[in-house]
Amino acid sequence: MIQIAVLIPCKDEEATIAKVVRDFSASLPQARIHVFDNNSTDRTGEVAAAAGAEVRREKRQGKGHVVRRMFADIDADVYVLVDGDDTYDATAAPGMIALLLRDRLDLVNGARSSTSDGAFRPGHRLGNALLSRMVQLIFGPHFVDMLSGYKVFSRRFVKTFPALSDGFELETELTVHALDLRMPSAETILPYRERPAGSQSKLHTIRDGLRILIVIGKLIKHERPLLFFGVLGTAVGLLGLGLGIPIIIEYFETGLVPRFPTAVLSASLALLAAQLVVLGILLESVTRVSHEMKRLAYLGIPATTGHLDC
Repeated sequence: MIQIAVLIPCKDEEATIAKVVRDFSASLPQARIHVFDNNSTDRTGEVAAAAGAEVRREKRQGKGHVVRRMFADIDADVYVLVDGDDTYDATAAPGMIALLLRDRLDLVNGARSSTSDGAFRPGHRLGNALLSRMVQLIFGPHFVDMLSGYKVFSRRFVKTFPALSDGFELETELTVHALDLRMPSAETILPYRERPAGSQSKLHTIRDGLRILIVIGKLIKHERPLLFFGVLGTAVGLLGLGLGIPIIIEYFETGLVPRFPTAVLSASLALLAAQLVVLGILLESVTRVSHEMKRLAYLGIPATTGHLDC
């Protein structure tokens, strides 16, 4: 029998957590519901426990810390990760799990679809689209909504995921982990509704958007070093070339180098550009070995097989 764990990270969700727990208990009666309370100032933990969830607490603030603890502590064959704000449809979970088991996938992402203006703030919608598009261009065109908080994972995804992020940028790291190891994955469109009255989003559009952008940059540097340092080296080289061309032209016309400091700067930039490209080539080799080791660790965990008993 397939062991299913529903993981609900939350902070100050007293108004919604009981309904979320009850809805997932009804949709997945064989699953164990785990709520990890991240320093709530209200009665989130007590309400979740009264609704039937197994409640634990994570003192380090941030969704990344909570999910890292969840993935380390909870053993199951299939994991359902969902936010505790009652914006996702619990009845979609059996279908997502069935898809994962039928096609032997490691990740099923629940892409959000809503006709309500209140479900997505304009800044959130635009930021999600831009960041998802950026990841598509660099790591692969597989997911249209990488920031969705509703995902289903296999055991070998969870147990090989490093979870280095601290906050909401975790969703980006999850997506890149699947793309980087070329895990079999899928995305399904799901309804997304507004937060109920009395519930407030913890996501800050500008602050968290910048943090996600920084994480994307770090992931490019770590996972695509030749691209990262190649682009950086090209930019530095073009700057050096722009400074050096007028000096070269002036030298051929007059035989003099009147702007000697600029000439030194131009040559230094050209040298730096070459070093950056060489560094990118070397790190690409190191990254390839790292990818092979991660792939072997991933393959060392048996694939999740079986069927969902409804």
